[in-house]
Amino acid sequence: MIQINPTNIRVWSLLGQNSALGNALLEIAKENEKIVAITSDLAKSSGLDRFGKLFPNRLINTGIAEQNMLGIAAAFANEDFIPFAISFAAFSVLRACEPTRHFMGYMQRNVKLIGLGSGFAMGVFGNTHYCREDIAIIRAIPGIAIISPADCTELVKAMEASAEYTGPVYIRLTGIMNNPVVYKKNYNFEIGRAITLKQGTDITIIATGSMVYNSLLASEILEKEGISATVMDMHTIKPLDRKIIENEISSSKLIVTVEEHSKTGGLGGAIAEYLCSVQHHPVLLRLGMEDQFQPAGDYHYMLGQNELLPEQIASNVRQKFLSLK
Repeated sequence: MIQINPTNIRVWSLLGQNSALGNALLEIAKENEKIVAITSDLAKSSGLDRFGKLFPNRLINTGIAEQNMLGIAAAFANEDFIPFAISFAAFSVLRACEPTRHFMGYMQRNVKLIGLGSGFAMGVFGNTHYCREDIAIIRAIPGIAIISPADCTELVKAMEASAEYTGPVYIRLTGIMNNPVVYKKNYNFEIGRAITLKQGTDITIIATGSMVYNSLLASEILEKEGISATVMDMHTIKPLDRKIIENEISSSKLIVTVEEHSKTGGLGGAIAEYLCSVQHHPVLLRLGMEDQFQPAGDYHYMLGQNELLPEQIASNVRQKFLSLK
């Protein structure tokens, strides 16, 4: 088991999720000889340099060929290995959608697909490299678990859990270097079980990925204005933790979802679909990427364009909450 301590947490945070995953996979591979890493020319970007030096026969670089990467990963899984297939989310999910559907969904091969740089993490590379649709796409494929870690500590926990999990998993990485820390010490992580980080009485904010930290900051702003917010980390979008949502329905006046993903088909969509089956439930406010391609910019600028900065989240929540009175 990887050591969760202040030093490691600080180092992972500085590296950001893209590079921290290489450190995590190296430690997991030391304990499990079945672990292999397969990447489409992104070994350096995903922090796999040390992995390759220590386990040269367990790191496969397919070149810029994401569809082949998935096929090779499925072949390794077929031979009882545990392959982690790693590429930018915009290419591993979009370009390789068909082999992902066939090998991971239909054939249920034990592949762990890692989507680097999802959301707006690719900054000035622009809309060709932003991945705003990956949760929606993978959600529509039967039988694939979807995890979006809140910070680098949770990424490490998710990597360990995925290695032990029997079945295909997609892990979506968001944020950039100097990734804000949500989890400052070790904790229990379980695929499919959300975590309540803060308890409130008026509203419930359900966030995933990079937006967990921003939602916590937004809740502090709201608290100063007399609006008490529960904040939940819905790190697993599929299977969705319906039980924890059900517990919040009776006590909250408003449910808010926050994600660095399109408002269509992501976390907000998954929760909206669940609430449709409930007879009485609070109003749902979905915050996320707008349904349009926008001028590119750096990470902070893109979050601001989509009103995903903490003060913007608080403003939108406040306006909706007050309209319900």
